[in-house]
This record gives sequence, structure tokens and C-alpha cells, in this order.
Amino acid sequence: MPAAAAIRVLVVDDQLTMRTLIRSALQEIGFKEIEDAIDGEEGFRALIAKPAHLVISDFNMPKLDGLGFLRAVRSHEPTRKTAFIMLTGRADQDLVQRAMQFGVNNYITKPFSPASLRAKIQDVFGTLT
Repeated sequence: MPAAAAIRVLVVDDQLTMRTLIRSALQEIGFKEIEDAIDGEEGFRALIAKPAHLVISDFNMPKLDGLGFLRAVRSHEPTRKTAFIMLTGRADQDLVQRAMQFGVNNYITKPFSPASLRAKIQDVFGTLT
């Protein structure tokens, strides 16, 4: 049972409003260490510079989209085991299947509530304290 406060999170989304909403939901759940990035390229650099336990990444972003970012994370040995939750505005089965093939741990569709985000994170980490 990990404590939410002990889990470092990297939020990657090109929209400031969405990053703010995700940060707010994470803080409501009890997370303390939350970094963010505006796209997959910046997210990957941030993850290498300061490793996180969990990445929550949007799918649709400029430069490097969520699937490309996921592939980069999974192909880089130091970040390979980082938990990764894909955030998408569409529950597209093809996207979900491709994300699963690349090793996503879970996904959540927009809009979401703090309770649904907590449930998706607990599916990956187990019950949060």
C-alpha cells in the first residue's frame, strides 16, 4: 500500500488547463510531488532528468504524441518500468489497443473525476493510503 505522497508524478499535456485540473485532482488524492511538461519531448527529457514513479500523459500533443512518448519511455532502460497512464479525449479502441501493445499500464478518458483518476492509479499501484 503505497502512500500517494510517496509517489512522484509527471503530468504531460499540451493544455495548461488540463495540466492544472490533473494537478488539482492529484493533490486532492494526496499526491505531493507533481511535475509537468507540455509535450512528449519535454516530458521525456524531464523524466530522464528527474525520474518519476508515474506518468500521466495526454495522447494528442504536438511534437511527440502520447504513443510516441510511451514508446520512448518503454525503450529507454532507466525509465522502462515507470507506470504510465494515458489520458485521452476519446475512448478509441484502436488507440487503447496500440497503447496496450506499447506497454501502457492504464488509460483514462476525459472528462474524469478525482475518484475515477484515483481508481485508475490504484489499478496500477494498489490501494493508496
